Amino acid sequence: MLTSRLPGRVEPYKLVARAEHLEGLVALADMARLAEQAGAQSGDARVWLDFGIDAQGCREICGHLEAELQLSCRRCLEPVAQRIDSDFRLGMVTSDALAAELPGTHEPVLVENEQLNLLAVLEDELILSLPQVVYHDEAECPVSRDQLHSGEASDASIDSPVSPFDVLRQIKGKL
Repeated sequence: MLTSRLPGRVEPYKLVARAEHLEGLVALADMARLAEQAGAQSGDARVWLDFGIDAQGCREICGHLEAELQLSCRRCLEPVAQRIDSDFRLGMVTSDALAAELPGTHEPVLVENEQLNLLAVLEDELILSLPQVVYHDEAECPVSRDQLHSGEASDASIDSPVSPFDVLRQIKGKL
């Protein structure tokens, strides 16, 4: 069981040189951008990170994160628990030009002044892993399928569609 907290900032080049493995927890409440996207969260994300150099000589961070988020159901707008699992491979770069040279298997992560804001990187991964749409199971959702329909379409509107030029015909007839 993970109990240690990951640091907010790391020196990734030193970690790569020693082929370090980090694992620990990151507080979801510390992630302001995640809260903007998914609402305020509590609890921790569990994170495993391996720093190293791949076969092509690229400094990389291979990671996995897991979190249990409370997201808003699109039907009833009540919270629904959603498990997030994300595997990622990041290539460390110092500029946008170097990011373009990364292999397609790596996502770029910008390292400035030999420091990496680890919290921001993990927050980005969580945001990218959010599902597009979240619903309760129909049996658990307080809003039923019948409540989602706005009503039956009338037969008259199906048989004779309204032309946008009908208004012009009426105006022309009055002149």
